[in-house]
Amino acid sequence: MEPNGKIKILSTITQIGDLVEEIGGDRIDSWVLMHGELDPHSYELVKGDDEKFTKADIVFFNGLGLEHGASLNATLKRHPCGVNLGKWIEKIFPQKILKKNQLTDPHIWMDVSLWKETIDPILENLIAHDPEGKEFYEERAARLKERMDFLHQEMKDCLQKVPSNKRYLVTSHDAFHYFTKTYLADPSDGEAWTERFAAPEGLAPDGQLNPRDIEAIIDYLREKKIAVLFPESNVSRDSIKKIVSAGRELGLHISICSEALYGDAMGAGQNKSYFDSMRHNAEVISRYLEE
Repeated sequence: MEPNGKIKILSTITQIGDLVEEIGGDRIDSWVLMHGELDPHSYELVKGDDEKFTKADIVFFNGLGLEHGASLNATLKRHPCGVNLGKWIEKIFPQKILKKNQLTDPHIWMDVSLWKETIDPILENLIAHDPEGKEFYEERAARLKERMDFLHQEMKDCLQKVPSNKRYLVTSHDAFHYFTKTYLADPSDGEAWTERFAAPEGLAPDGQLNPRDIEAIIDYLREKKIAVLFPESNVSRDSIKKIVSAGRELGLHISICSEALYGDAMGAGQNKSYFDSMRHNAEVISRYLEE
């Protein structure tokens, strides 16, 4: 972060950084703290991270319990210009924030229409630090909203083509609730949309799978006639491999999708953007559920 007169922006995750760069363009210097397959749930600060926070004029983070590594969480709380995007959305749209077992689900970027709402606080903070760039930022933010509206509808159209009785999803961990509610559910589902998604591991993929977890998922697979499980790029496949093995012993014909989904991470060395990853998820899930 060399001194050059530009605003220095640090985003914790790529899902935020991509929007910041779309709005800020060449008037800002933008960095992302966690790249590739790093797990935002458990990330702890490493050598060099302190300097990034010190030099940053603004720090954008997801919040809602996502960045809960002790050192990172403490640093985010005390940064004088830290912006908690999840908290902002929760304040404006409390009814849109999902909870699981009384824990807030932080994976709000999995609904593109909801993630679009983070554009306004990003825009507001950029203008506050660089008033001369107001018109520049506003024009780019407006174009970004249009782009996200298009992606949201594209994903919805793609997934709603799958017959309703096949729109059931099992992934490695609980990162796809917002995705399921927005893109897989039927309007007639009401609160029953939750029945369309299951995962062996919780909101943070760091728990231990026990026999009851496996049994519950197998019962779900049998009930919904599900034949494929979807791995995630940065989550161990051990849990879903155990489920497939146990299911086959019981006579179920289930397999693991050969293409990983992007939940918490964008994939190692693939340089995928938020837009790439969401479009990929929709296309892969649609293709394999229709088989």
